[in-house]
Amino acid sequence: MIGRLQGTLLVKKAPNILVDVNGVGYELEAPMSTFYDLPGEGNQVTLHTHLVVRDDAHLLYGFVKETERSLFRALIKVNGVGPKLAITILSGIASADFVRCVNDNDVATLVRLPGVGKKTAERLIIEMRDRLSHLSQDFTGEQSGSTPAPAVAGRNETSDAIGALVSLGYKQQEADRMVRLVETAGRVSEEIIRDALKAAVR
Repeated sequence: MIGRLQGTLLVKKAPNILVDVNGVGYELEAPMSTFYDLPGEGNQVTLHTHLVVRDDAHLLYGFVKETERSLFRALIKVNGVGPKLAITILSGIASADFVRCVNDNDVATLVRLPGVGKKTAERLIIEMRDRLSHLSQDFTGEQSGSTPAPAVAGRNETSDAIGALVSLGYKQQEADRMVRLVETAGRVSEEIIRDALKAAVR
């Protein structure tokens, strides 16, 4: 099991990142909440990781915060919630807000996340309540994201934002609409995605 990586952040294009560890490049998928805390490309980064082994692939997921990885691991234990949906949930709603939804039986907010229908939302609330009891305090006061790193020259930040939303489970038309509703001029993709996701769950 690969539990932690420390190396140089070579590429970050939501929801995927590439980290060089002593000459070995590790491809990871990460929730947007982790992207908001990543340094710029070329800088050192430390990630808590979770490895999922399937018949056709070994998938590595990365998290800046240990508590976030713990929440991811709790989510994938819920019946019907796989790693992709767990990443989508962590991207679409701040951990502290997710904990609040579970504690307050807030189905309405959870169903606004792509891939989460009413039955899944109800199952999340029922199955996650006990699992979150030891994590709730860790998310107290947590913010939805820090200031993203500067934009990379030559990159179309709006297109990157739309592509990331599609990768997270939103349909192309829906992703286009979400991005059109937020300010994009002069902003990096992480900022655009963050505002689009915030608006989606209001």
